[in-house]
Amino acid sequence: MTRLLLHACCAPCSLEPMRLLTEEGFEPTICWTNPNIQPADEHDRRLAELRRWCAGNDIPLIEAREDYAAWERGVSPIGARDRERRCRACYALRLAEAVRVAEAEGFDHVATTLAVSPYQLFETCNDVLERLARARGLTPVIRDFRPWYPEATRRSRELGMYRQNYCGCRFSAAEAALDRIRLRDERRAAKHRED
Repeated sequence: MTRLLLHACCAPCSLEPMRLLTEEGFEPTICWTNPNIQPADEHDRRLAELRRWCAGNDIPLIEAREDYAAWERGVSPIGARDRERRCRACYALRLAEAVRVAEAEGFDHVATTLAVSPYQLFETCNDVLERLARARGLTPVIRDFRPWYPEATRRSRELGMYRQNYCGCRFSAAEAALDRIRLRDERRAAKHRED
């Protein structure tokens, strides 16, 4: 088995990458570093769920540094005006810490669960991971886990896992809320047209 450090954003998004990477011959250790997740109780709830799941399944978990001040300095000022740029900066902050940990702990391979959600910027995320990993002499393991998102959703519900309804930062929370309102309004308009 090849050791791999898997950056994780939450327990539900870790389910399918852990399964698939293990089937592929990797021995994943999960790394948590997500200073983007706000408010603090949301951050703590996601981390507690990941700890519970890892402990219950004998999955090694490394809780890395989380530089909240760096997130506020480097990501927050971008705000809602440029999602691609904001997410790129956020991915870079989180994945830089993950690859630092991977190098320090003797891993040769690194991946992220961010490639599970269809709501993430897949190409942007993987571009950041590849650049950061190669700069430290690590092998980025780039996989498109998005086709397994429905399975991860189903399994996480069966396991009674806490599931969040936004990526993590306050900007994504607002964007997700606006999307839910838009979808609700579209459903209502469609129903009204049918009546």
